[in-house]
Amino acid sequence: MSCFLFDEIVFGPVKSRRFGVSLGVNLLPETMKFCSFNCIYCECGLTDPAQEKRAKIHTGAEVGEALESRFRELKSNGLKPDNITFAGNGEPTLHPDFPEIIDHTIALRDELFPEAKITVLSNATRLHVKGIREALQKIDNNVLKLDAGTQEMFDLINRPASPVKLQNIVENLAAFNGNLIIQTLFLRGTVNGQTVDNTTEAELIPWLEHLRRIRPSLVMIYPIERTTPEEGIEKIGAGELNAIAERLIPLNIPYEVFA
Repeated sequence: MSCFLFDEIVFGPVKSRRFGVSLGVNLLPETMKFCSFNCIYCECGLTDPAQEKRAKIHTGAEVGEALESRFRELKSNGLKPDNITFAGNGEPTLHPDFPEIIDHTIALRDELFPEAKITVLSNATRLHVKGIREALQKIDNNVLKLDAGTQEMFDLINRPASPVKLQNIVENLAAFNGNLIIQTLFLRGTVNGQTVDNTTEAELIPWLEHLRRIRPSLVMIYPIERTTPEEGIEKIGAGELNAIAERLIPLNIPYEVFA
């Protein structure tokens, strides 16, 4: 099984192809993935079915102390991040103090690194929660996942921990009124005996329709970059990804391809 976990709350800064010099924030356990999805391609590995019992999450106060300490250390060393990126070992919005942590991060950013952007990478499963939604609206970059056009493919690729309707996710994404970035990873293969492919017309047509409704400020398109926890998955080439991206042109939706 592939597994890449961050072993601290604040990590980096690292050079990101998307966000420049990025200081990462992991709100989740350092020893395991903690997520509402169990994506077949996740670099953090597979989701433990007993994660609720095993997870040890740092308190909001501990996260705040780590943020302040690292931010002031960077400042004293003359280093300036372009981005403060919440990602880490799973879904960051699952942290019970997520809204308060975002408020604290904004205050520290405004004081110490006023030119830095705040970014959250999320799977969009918690947008129905008012506090999460309001917190995300305060930051610079909401990068939200949309990997499928149909419910069937959504279930095969993202494998939500509890029943989640793709249509509900799309409705919540549309409610952001364009203040969001959509991130889609394209793949194909055979996983546990089932065909998985979100590059087909049967997937692309509804995916494009979702995007027409959501009207994101940008769509980021990716292939697999690292070894996946599930076997049998194919990396999609740059030519095919660019051809998919170009179908966004008639919709007047900007895109970037990271091939």
